[in-house]
Amino acid sequence: MTPSDPTPGTPPTDPAPLLTVRTTVVLLSAAVIGLVTGGLAFLGGGPTAGAVLAGLTASGAGVPALHKLIR
Repeated sequence: MTPSDPTPGTPPTDPAPLLTVRTTVVLLSAAVIGLVTGGLAFLGGGPTAGAVLAGLTASGAGVPALHKLIR
């Protein structure tokens, strides 16, 4: 048995999460903001490309704002 092997009876340690809860909340909130903005732009009669661009812009602008707001 090598020193890096866990000893019998000791549970293995869990790996660190890929994203923290705060990061997940910020990114999901930005995605929702982008979807709502793009959907409203599309329903408002704008072209599809314009609605996609509006949604991506709102989502991208929302990330730094949400990063500052959510602590």
